Amino acid sequence: MSNEFIKAVAFAADKHKNQRRKDADASPYINHPIALADVLANEGGVSDLDVLIAAILHDTIEDTETTEAELKHIFGDKIASIVLEVSDDKDLPKAERKAKQIEHAAHSSAEAKLVKLADKICNLRDMLASPPKDWPLQRRLDYFIWAGEVVAGLRGTNVKLENIFDGLMTRAGECQ
Repeated sequence: MSNEFIKAVAFAADKHKNQRRKDADASPYINHPIALADVLANEGGVSDLDVLIAAILHDTIEDTETTEAELKHIFGDKIASIVLEVSDDKDLPKAERKAKQIEHAAHSSAEAKLVKLADKICNLRDMLASPPKDWPLQRRLDYFIWAGEVVAGLRGTNVKLENIFDGLMTRAGECQ
């Protein structure tokens, strides 16, 4: 295991230490970026260390006080660039952020596409296993539809991950 990867896990754990997921158990947030790296490495066969580190760090700019300069200083330009590509601009309204994800998906780097695809897989798995307690069925279904629109722009990135995503979409359709 790379020292750089362990450094990223420790960094993300510190940055997300007071955050919880929206699931019924309010599970620790750090479980989410670790799950992304696991999906990429162990289900998608991704071994690119920059991608795995970016997966661990993918929500630090978007959801914590982490800055681009801080990521560049600690992890370098390449990893910071991938994280920036998958980060939403929280100054924009939610609907605009969601539209931008769809719009930008096809134009992202191959590395960012992998991280985004793993993120959608993990989010759909969480939605199926333990959805946010305050989300009615229609909101969950709308999330699946939107995720499918984002992933449409990521196609051609990793067949294994795309097949996993498609299986989750099928399961969601069976839940209606």
